Amino acid sequence: MRGLIDADGSIGRVDQGVPFISLTTSSTAIAAHMRGYAREITGVERMTNRNARDDVYNIIYEKEAAQILAADLYYPGCLSLGRKQVKAEAAASWTRPYDMRIVHSKRWTAAEDQVLLQCDDVVAVAEKLGRSEQSCRMRRWRLRNSRMLPPSTH
Repeated sequence: MRGLIDADGSIGRVDQGVPFISLTTSSTAIAAHMRGYAREITGVERMTNRNARDDVYNIIYEKEAAQILAADLYYPGCLSLGRKQVKAEAAASWTRPYDMRIVHSKRWTAAEDQVLLQCDDVVAVAEKLGRSEQSCRMRRWRLRNSRMLPPSTH
C-alpha cells in the first residue's frame, strides 16, 4: 500500500492543517484493497464509486484516520519516497482542536429505513436507532420525496 500511496496517492495536510491521505486509481481491485486495508487499520468504512469526470476512484481519509494510516504505512526506516515520509511525520503532529466535533457517520440499513418510514414519532425512532432527530428527519424526507431508492424489502 505504501508503494501505491507513494506513486498514485497524496499525504499531508490541507490548508486548515487537517491531515489527509488519499489514493486515486482507475483499478477497482486496488480501490477495494485500499478500502479493506484502511477499514482493518482504522475501522473507517469508505464507499468507493468512480467519479463522473475522470471515471476513477478518489479515496480519502482525514484527521485521526489519516494519522493512523500514515503511521502504519510510513514507519521509521521504511522504504519510501523521502518527501512522503516527511509529510507523514507532519500529519502525525496534528491534534484535534478542542472545539472540533467528532462526526460518526453510520450507514443506513434497509431495516432502519423501514422502521423510520413506519413510525410517525421521529424522536422515538431517533432514540431507538441511536441517531439524531435531524438525521432521521432528513432520511425520511429523502425516502418520501424520491431523493433516493426506497429500502429493499427482500
